[in-house]
Amino acid sequence: MSDLRSTERPVLTRARIGVLMGGQSAEREVSLRTGAAVYRSLVRRGYDAVAIDVGPTLFQDLCEQKIAVAFLSLHGPGGEDGAIQGFLETLGIPYTGSSVHASAIGMHKVTTKTLLAVAHIPVPAGTVVKRGEKVASASLLRKAKLRWPVVVKPASQGSTIGVTIVRKPSQWRGALALAHRYDTDALVEAYIPGHEVTVSIIGRRDAAPLVLPAVEIVAPGGFYDFAAKYEKGKTQYLCPAPLSAAVTKQIRTLALRTYEVLGCEGAARVDFRITPRGRPFVLEINTAPGMTETSLLPMAAAKATIEYDELTEWILESALARLDRSSGEGATL
Repeated sequence: MSDLRSTERPVLTRARIGVLMGGQSAEREVSLRTGAAVYRSLVRRGYDAVAIDVGPTLFQDLCEQKIAVAFLSLHGPGGEDGAIQGFLETLGIPYTGSSVHASAIGMHKVTTKTLLAVAHIPVPAGTVVKRGEKVASASLLRKAKLRWPVVVKPASQGSTIGVTIVRKPSQWRGALALAHRYDTDALVEAYIPGHEVTVSIIGRRDAAPLVLPAVEIVAPGGFYDFAAKYEKGKTQYLCPAPLSAAVTKQIRTLALRTYEVLGCEGAARVDFRITPRGRPFVLEINTAPGMTETSLLPMAAAKATIEYDELTEWILESALARLDRSSGEGATL
């Protein structure tokens, strides 16, 4: 789509949009980058947008700036776990992305896996170790029917923060301590060898959700950690992912089912591990995917010929759809 056509497209709302970013989670810096990119995009398109670094004065900031719609660019606890969503609902401010309920479920990996397993969506076997619980690795693995290597991660974090691939008993206590630094629950699950692939989905106001092309992630050392995610040149991305037609169709179906089972709205990203034999497992869902220059959602959208500014507007539509439902009629902002 050309720049001229983008400029001529009418804006969806004349209301003032607050781009909420930053916050106090471990993903603050990533959130600031996402928010800055979204803010610039909205301004390019002619929207009345204001960038807001979320902190203790948020209520005052929203009131003083007369914010009518919130574009959520927050990551991590407090931003994508239902907390900010609930706060905005009490103020009657429509916001982008998933609801309080879906956000809270999606942020907590253990809850997500439980619901997906009930829906017969394949997830890695695993168990939970609570902070302060003294558990020997041998007994836990035996009880959970796991074997080395395993992945230890906080139950509620993103951007691979606090995650360790544990390959031997000597790494066990350090991995648990790291995960428990960020959450009271540490998820211990089977390590799935093979490919790391992600599928992004965009909910649409008057149509079925759009499943974007899959992206395969080839990280240095085989571990897609924080540095590999956000430092340019660290990781190779293959889009569309070089998978068989059958596996591609399967993960697209599983991604959409995951999105629907959890009740997601707006944009979301479903992460998979795919074994060398082509068997996929859902690792988690991200209900507030990044929108930085290296983020996977814009990359997949571009492959589907959706430019960044258009993608931003599609996400904005999720807030206006929320307004539609609350008012019982078309958005009037």
